Amino acid sequence: MIIPALDLIDGNVVRLHQGDYGQRRDYGNSPLSRLQQYEQDGAELLHLVDLTGAKDPAKRQIALLKELVAGVTVPVQVGGGIRSENDVKTLLEAGASRVVIGSTAITHPELVKQWFQQYGAEAIVLALDIRISADGVKQIAISGWQENSHATLEYVIEQYLPVGLKHVLCTDISRDGTLSGSNITLYQEISQQYPQIRLQASGGIGNLADISPLPASGVAGVIVGRALLEGKFTLTEAIQCWQNA
Repeated sequence: MIIPALDLIDGNVVRLHQGDYGQRRDYGNSPLSRLQQYEQDGAELLHLVDLTGAKDPAKRQIALLKELVAGVTVPVQVGGGIRSENDVKTLLEAGASRVVIGSTAITHPELVKQWFQQYGAEAIVLALDIRISADGVKQIAISGWQENSHATLEYVIEQYLPVGLKHVLCTDISRDGTLSGSNITLYQEISQQYPQIRLQASGGIGNLADISPLPASGVAGVIVGRALLEGKFTLTEAIQCWQNA
């Protein structure tokens, strides 16, 4: 499926270049009407990132997130700096269908495993953002991509399989926000190695030709952000492209 995504700073829809808050592009202050349009155009799942909350959890945009989730009928997954059980609980109570957890899954695996046991694997998406080294090692970056952890993608997946890991959102950082296409080889490898995981591809979608090879790669869905905001294609076209692939 196609998963439209919005990144939010102080109520505005934005895009950061390669995760850099200093390089941001604004796309207006009407996230709700965008989400409702996406739903109308056939989206079955929406993705929100609270960048204000990611930078400072005390400033999480809970009132806005509640309003957005309540304004559509399709499930919404929400991420952005999830560091504590209270963050998870607050977002689920605000109506999020799933909470997207990034760095904390790497830095505090025992804590995050407890959340799997408490809230169920269906309620959690692990966001694993990777840099692929020259020799093919898939190293996970953390803290808004500011640092590389020493964990590999495969290592983290293996760590969470015993608690029922089901949803993984995997971004190849080198492709993110570049509109230069997905890393198809990466998704094929991971899908074949872990067929029990529903993989969400993310990063690099610039045109419909970038979507066509994805269904066959084994991913369950693809996150599309900037390309929709910039009108490279419509969501309706993207969904048709996915279905016809």
